[in-house]
Amino acid sequence: MSILLQTPPAGEFGIAAILVAAGIALVVGAVVGVVVFNFASGRGVKSARAEADRMLADAKTQAELSADAVRSEAEKKAREIELAAEKRANEKRAALDQEARSTQSKLDESLARAAKREETLDRKLESIDAREKRIDAREADLKRQDDETKRVAEENERTRTELRGALSKVSGLSREEARELYLTEVREEAAHDGAGLRQKILDEAERDAKGKAREITLMSIQRYAAENVGESTVRSIKITSEDMKGRIIGREGRNIRAIEKATGADILVDDTPGVISVSCFDRVRQAIAAEALQRLVADGRIHPTRIEELVEQTKRDIEEKIVKVGNEAVVEADVRGLHPKVIEALGKMHFRTSYGQNVLRHSIEVAFLSQMIADQLGMNGAIARRAGLLHDIGKAMDHEMEGGHPAIGMEFLKKYGEKSEAVLNACGGHHGDIPATTPYTPIIMAADAISGARPGARRESMEMYIKRLEQLETIAREQPFVDEAHAIQAGREIRVILNAKKADDTTAFQIAEAIAKRVEAEMTFPGEIKVTVLRETRAEAIAR
Repeated sequence: MSILLQTPPAGEFGIAAILVAAGIALVVGAVVGVVVFNFASGRGVKSARAEADRMLADAKTQAELSADAVRSEAEKKAREIELAAEKRANEKRAALDQEARSTQSKLDESLARAAKREETLDRKLESIDAREKRIDAREADLKRQDDETKRVAEENERTRTELRGALSKVSGLSREEARELYLTEVREEAAHDGAGLRQKILDEAERDAKGKAREITLMSIQRYAAENVGESTVRSIKITSEDMKGRIIGREGRNIRAIEKATGADILVDDTPGVISVSCFDRVRQAIAAEALQRLVADGRIHPTRIEELVEQTKRDIEEKIVKVGNEAVVEADVRGLHPKVIEALGKMHFRTSYGQNVLRHSIEVAFLSQMIADQLGMNGAIARRAGLLHDIGKAMDHEMEGGHPAIGMEFLKKYGEKSEAVLNACGGHHGDIPATTPYTPIIMAADAISGARPGARRESMEMYIKRLEQLETIAREQPFVDEAHAIQAGREIRVILNAKKADDTTAFQIAEAIAKRVEAEMTFPGEIKVTVLRETRAEAIAR
């Protein structure tokens, strides 16, 4: 490493020389001036020369002194410049040394890290080598085990083949016959054990579930106490006099035919005093016919043209009422975001009955019961209330379309923007037509059963009642090992007595379940029907 030393600049020595030369020039000028002056004044050449020599000598002496002073000053300056240069050189050397030491320190650290990394890498390579050796040893061991397993499997297969041949000779059965016989026995045994285990699990679950379910059900019924009003498909219209019947019929029956044609309902005029009946299974058409007939009786002008005018006006009024009733039901149930067509369908349900129960009031009741049950179970009450209100929406148009009202209602809700899977599944599956995919569907089924089974909520004719009891007993008697079957509790329970010598307890549970499934599939009934299967063994002895 080389260090450059700065030398004093040549300009400073040049300045000193210039100053000396200037002094000499001044002295020479003065001498020349004195000579000229003396010569001019007439002193003579010699005197002037002597004076000039003296002055020149003095000037030389003065110049030499000035030169010495200048030289001394220049040497001093040169030493100062040299010292400053040396100082700067030392500082530069110190800075370079410091930088060299820092660089060396960084280089040493880099070398140390490289050495440490190399050492770590060596250890990892050693570990990898050891692992590879273990893996190789493990693979070799697995290969030996695999070979041993194949050998044992081949031996087992040979042994199995020999045993199969020996068993076939001893039993006299072929392989397929023996397998089928064995599978039949295993299937029967597994079915019996499975039925017993299933019933045990159900008993354990029902032991706690029944009490809780009963508590929630009773609480829901007590909290929602609604009035029940039975409705019929026949509506009576009061008239002021018996003469009005003839005017309603008209000449050769033209008025009554015009009314029936315009409304689609049947007008019944009989001997009952002061009453004309309107009959129709479509409750909307029945309402239009009854309202139009009341307006005709009040107006008194009864002829085909007036009939058509009043029927059209009544239709518009009923359509407005349908929308109004639908909106009132939505507000009462506190359900938001429904399509106008869905609200209109809810309004039509006001004119629809099921076993004499108003379907719209039933739906509102199911909505609130579902919310109460969902709240008790820690679920979303708003979703349950929405599903309960819409679960029977298909009944608003099932008389116009083919299929059951659950499927019709589910497709109708999908068409008009219902996105909730819970609501759609509850609508389509509340009668078990499709599997339940959300926990809200069983809640709607329970609330629907509660609403329909409450005393006075629904009614049916005596003929339908007797027919339902007979069908219930017939289904029960068609099961194997059944000796007797009796429908009790107004058809809400079927008691079945089995032959105790032919059927065991597990079979009794299977028969009860089979009867319940057939009743669900083949019968239409309000609420639920309980199936009770009894199996009794009596042991008698006489002591004498």
